Amino acid sequence: MRIGVLGAGPAGLYFSLLMKKADPAHEIVVVERNAPDATFGWGVVFSEETLGALRDADHESHVAITDSFARWNAIDVHYRGEVVRSGGHVFSGVARRKLLEILQTRCRELGVELSFQDEQPDISRFDRFDLVVGADGVNSTVRRLHEDRFRPTLDVHRSKFVWFGTDRIFDAFTFIFRETEHGLFQVHAYPFDAQTSTFIVECNQRTWERAGLEAVSEQESIGFCEDLFSPELAGHKLMSNRSSWISFVTVKCETWHHDNVVLLGDAAHTAHFTIGSGTKLAMEDSISLANAFLRHRSDAGRALTEYEMDRQPVVERFQEAARESATYFEDVIRYTHFEPLQFAFHLLTRSGRITHLELERRDPAFLASVDRWFTQKADAGWAMVGPRWPRQVPPRPVFGPLHLGDVTLRNRVVLDVPSRDGATDGLMDDEQGAEVEEAIDERPGLVLVEGIAVSAHGRITAGSVGLYRDDHMGPWEHPAGQGRDSTVAAVLVHAGPRGATRPRRHGVDRPMGDGGWPLFSASAIPYTPRSPVPRAVEGKQFDAIAEDFVAAARRAWRVGFGMLVLDFSHGYLLASFLSPLTNHRGDDCGGSLQNRLRFPLRVLDDVRSAWPQGQPLAVRFSASDWARGGLEPEEALEIAAAFRDQGAGLLDVVAGQTVARSRPQYGRAFLVPFSDRVRNQVRVPTMTSGNITTADQINTILAAGRADLCVLDPRMYRPAGL
Repeated sequence: MRIGVLGAGPAGLYFSLLMKKADPAHEIVVVERNAPDATFGWGVVFSEETLGALRDADHESHVAITDSFARWNAIDVHYRGEVVRSGGHVFSGVARRKLLEILQTRCRELGVELSFQDEQPDISRFDRFDLVVGADGVNSTVRRLHEDRFRPTLDVHRSKFVWFGTDRIFDAFTFIFRETEHGLFQVHAYPFDAQTSTFIVECNQRTWERAGLEAVSEQESIGFCEDLFSPELAGHKLMSNRSSWISFVTVKCETWHHDNVVLLGDAAHTAHFTIGSGTKLAMEDSISLANAFLRHRSDAGRALTEYEMDRQPVVERFQEAARESATYFEDVIRYTHFEPLQFAFHLLTRSGRITHLELERRDPAFLASVDRWFTQKADAGWAMVGPRWPRQVPPRPVFGPLHLGDVTLRNRVVLDVPSRDGATDGLMDDEQGAEVEEAIDERPGLVLVEGIAVSAHGRITAGSVGLYRDDHMGPWEHPAGQGRDSTVAAVLVHAGPRGATRPRRHGVDRPMGDGGWPLFSASAIPYTPRSPVPRAVEGKQFDAIAEDFVAAARRAWRVGFGMLVLDFSHGYLLASFLSPLTNHRGDDCGGSLQNRLRFPLRVLDDVRSAWPQGQPLAVRFSASDWARGGLEPEEALEIAAAFRDQGAGLLDVVAGQTVARSRPQYGRAFLVPFSDRVRNQVRVPTMTSGNITTADQINTILAAGRADLCVLDPRMYRPAGL
């Protein structure tokens, strides 16, 4: 088999030596435009898992690589003049130049032909080869030549970074955060041999421009960074290797092979450097591709397909983790109000790969300090009477109380009781009441009773429960007033354009047909193409709707609900005023965001005046419409701030369903990033949800300051089939 490889980075070299080792009869040629010792960057970091794969694939190169390693097991976070250390992480680093030297030597030992300083504008040199491998990096010529087949997307990140080396030897993976008059700078530093460490400096675009770094020379850039981080460099120097300020590019390709051409490593995909997985992924690609050809020696097409099916899901998971990590560093200024311990925990758990439970396994003492800090902050009375828990074994964050006004929630778990659509003209049936009582028996901090309509025309379905008449109050008095250990919250809603539908067990947003009622919305826009056209709210209808919310709130208090949640989300009536997709009004309730907020804020203000002072009042709102032309991220923050200023003591941050054509981005804890953004930029307590299934997830979210309450996925506490 004749194999041509364009690019002599780790991916191309490792694949070549593995294929030659598997069958010495293969004719393999590697072509590289640069010199053998030319490389971008300084050190490469490997995990223990990756080292195991390298050992199994080629023992000889594995030994040479590991003999060159610098090893460490700690992460240091320098922040606000303090250093927070977390141990047990196990890193191994090697100089990138040394890694290439080892792989080149191994290739030559096996008989791979290497051609350096050999510029190839295309792949015509490999026209007669059986397999052409594009291992030529992020600016891949092979990918560009077959762009119509690989269909790549290139996402340029918002931050700027520069990759230095230094003769300062760090004994840990080190993060440094430095606030300046220009903005926040951060460093990612780690050792990779006995004399040198990698030293990456990063900042956002605005900070970079304010510091004037777009116009400086390489030496001036070094001088700026040496001065800025002189305390940590401790008299040592920074070193350059064609080090210039750039923006990272995340590469994704729909497919990685076409005919006999295949992409490897950065040519096919990239993962942001903040999770240190680029070389790891590239060399694992090489192992996978070589193994596929071992299994399918006579069927190249099958081998290439198997390689792609094996690697794409793995890479996608790493790219998602890398996206979360990169976003954290791009927006890290959001967290500069955190205390050092929480700041470090948030950083360590940024990508989702490390959690509260994993940190307990790696460094129990560090995790205990985080739990102790959290509990002390949550339980303000501990300082006067002494902690109610052993100092060395503090409770988990999930068990920390939360003070909202005059109400204290006993823990941070929220259970959600949706409507069963079994009500008759708004009157709750016994089964709905029993479900509320069952949820209370689980002893969460908060029980949410969903979808309580504020008026007959505000119902979602004919079976929706309501509090729009006094006779509705009776069935609520027992379950709502029973919340001695758990606070029970009424979620008040006016369905607006999503009303008059069939019970949701028959499908979502299916119109009733006969027996429906008039619908209202900000504008006369149906929720789905088959939905009735709602009436735009006009004149005295504004007063009537606001009074419906107020009257329902008063009834909720009289029957014993301890908390109120106003549902201004998911395309319901008040949400239809907030989004430009559903509000096309030309009056003072439409157009600008200030105008679109006018009526929702009026309803909130009226309810706040009627709801007892000291009792918590929350608002649920959609931080993203998940649809083109919908709310912008900055608008969501303005909305959150307006609700906070108008008296909402808690925000339940959700997303999507504003319009039927929304494209949700579901996944593990998928709403948490929205909560994190709102909580830490608007500085307001938040509740989050979205596939939260474990105590570990809840503890991680809470300790990192991403939310204050977590709604547990109902599948975790309801019997199957209910």
